[in-house]
Amino acid sequence: MNLTNNNIYTVSRLNAEVRLLLENEMGIVWLVGEISNLTMATSGHWYFTLKDRQAQVKCAMFKGNNRRVTFKPANGNQVLVRARLSLYEPRGDYQIIVESMQPEGDGLLQQQFEKLKMQLSAEGLFAASLKKPLPEQPKRVGVITSSTGAALHDILHVLRRRDPSLPVVIYPTQVQGKDAAIQIAQAIGRANSRNECDVLIVGRGGGSLGDLWCFNEEIVARTIAASSIPIVSAVGHEVDVTIADFVADVRAPTPSAAAELISRDTSVRDQQLLQRTDRLAHAFSRHLNRSQEWLTRLQHRLAMQHPKAQLQQQSQQFDELERRLHQSMRYTLQTEAQRLDRAAQKLERYSPANQIPGQKAQLGYVEQRLIESMRRQLRQQQHALALQMETLDVVSPLATLARGYSITRNDKGEVIRSASSLKSGDQIKSTFGDGEIQSTVN
Repeated sequence: MNLTNNNIYTVSRLNAEVRLLLENEMGIVWLVGEISNLTMATSGHWYFTLKDRQAQVKCAMFKGNNRRVTFKPANGNQVLVRARLSLYEPRGDYQIIVESMQPEGDGLLQQQFEKLKMQLSAEGLFAASLKKPLPEQPKRVGVITSSTGAALHDILHVLRRRDPSLPVVIYPTQVQGKDAAIQIAQAIGRANSRNECDVLIVGRGGGSLGDLWCFNEEIVARTIAASSIPIVSAVGHEVDVTIADFVADVRAPTPSAAAELISRDTSVRDQQLLQRTDRLAHAFSRHLNRSQEWLTRLQHRLAMQHPKAQLQQQSQQFDELERRLHQSMRYTLQTEAQRLDRAAQKLERYSPANQIPGQKAQLGYVEQRLIESMRRQLRQQQHALALQMETLDVVSPLATLARGYSITRNDKGEVIRSASSLKSGDQIKSTFGDGEIQSTVN
């Protein structure tokens, strides 16, 4: 017999390769048996034996996995475990490493749950692309649950508190027992055929896996997937998960949370309405103030351009010119009179008797020049005044009327600028240079 080093195993190598063989070839197994020799170590790991009438196997369940066990195991319990085969190399003991554990009845249900979940997932019933969005403001809510259960009370309580005006349609059905799945599917179908709600809540309160099993039935899952109305699944408590949760458009952890999810808080809506009303009032006030300012500017412009205002301004200018003319004449007369007085005094003081005739002649000449100058200045002032009066007369509406024009107004006193603004039966008043007449439009 020819042996090489590769053909000779050490015990450690043998146990290591057997462990790898068991772990890689066998994979995951489900195992039913009775617990015995249970030890819960201080490290948190569990060690026990699973046995039936003819055999037994050693088991280990480490702390990270046993934390998820929902019951406290004890010797004599019949359980269903999910495990992988292994070998404890130091002693060469064949054992299984337990990953999950349920009581035997619940464990079988859990197996059915996982099988259906994998089947429906493979068919695409859980795909996010199939999820329908919930309406932002539902007009009517449908509730599919037991008419006597606490879930219905919780849902209605939340809806009354958040949005009392939101109508609710109740589709009563069993939510536990062998006929519950069929009744739930029929209620969903009835809600779709009546098409009176735009969102549905399907669910019930908490319970054991068996109590909630109707929501893991295939008929319920396929009916939810086929619904044209968005469905919120609200089954049990937050830790409870059912097939209906995966198929539904939205999963709520509890029935109360489902009601919170689909309803709007009316207090928030009322606050938003008050804020919008306040903004609208401020906007209207700002618009009114701007309109009043614009109207004031228009009235000011109209007052500045009105013919009456122009006549008043020109009349005031005429009065100013007349005042300045009189002042100029008085100043000129006073100046000349003073100069004449000074000349007479000088003549009287310095003129010899033989110069009296000549001085008298010169005085007469100066006096004549003075009179002519005064007359000339008077004529110039009169001429300037006449020009101003002619200018004033040209722009005066009275002069325009005197040339044969007229101004026509309606019964409100507004000037009529176009014949198209009149209609038959209107009363109008025409102003001429020498009077007014009233007319009726035919």
